[in-house]
Amino acid sequence: MNKLISIEEAIENIKDGSIIMVGGFLGCGTPHKIIDALVKKGVKDLTIIANDTSYIDYGVGKLVFNKQVKKVIASHIGTNKETGRQMNEKEIEVDLVPQGTLAERIRAAGYGLGGILTPTGVGTVIEENKQKIEVNGEIYLLEEPLKADFALIYGHKVDKKGNILYNKSTKNFNPIMATAADTVIVEANELVEIGDLDPNFVMTPGIFVDYIVGGESV
Repeated sequence: MNKLISIEEAIENIKDGSIIMVGGFLGCGTPHKIIDALVKKGVKDLTIIANDTSYIDYGVGKLVFNKQVKKVIASHIGTNKETGRQMNEKEIEVDLVPQGTLAERIRAAGYGLGGILTPTGVGTVIEENKQKIEVNGEIYLLEEPLKADFALIYGHKVDKKGNILYNKSTKNFNPIMATAADTVIVEANELVEIGDLDPNFVMTPGIFVDYIVGGESV
């Protein structure tokens, strides 16, 4: 199967109302070309699962600024004042999730788990409407898995089977998001031939990847 397609083909099935995971940390490790294509397409009412909403004019922030997002599930939004404004004006729903909990909820979906138990949030407003479970005398919150229709991730080097090598901190949320979506699209910084990547250093196996876009080394 040829996984290498154009960005336009890759986002063709991303429709209004889609749930999308986007890799990156303040835009570092975010597939910016795919985001720009979504902005151009104008798809709306998206639910975005990401570590953050970056900045107004960068990464996921572009979708928020363009009012294409109806809900954000993220660990913080403080670097994007437009997200905060839309939240306060009830134009967008924001679900703030502690960063470790966010990562583990995504991992739970990818690993087929029914949820995770965490002490984070016990005794605070976070516990409202959540099941509490006692284990060995300690109280934990049951946090449910987070899954998406699409995961949009970024790879430093990607071979034609979709095996991915991430560069330094661009790794962040990308590997776990690649396991937790129905369709995974990777934006390659550099596309290499099968066999060019040392298997010992592959961080996301190609079996998780449906489509590859990009590949022009920058």
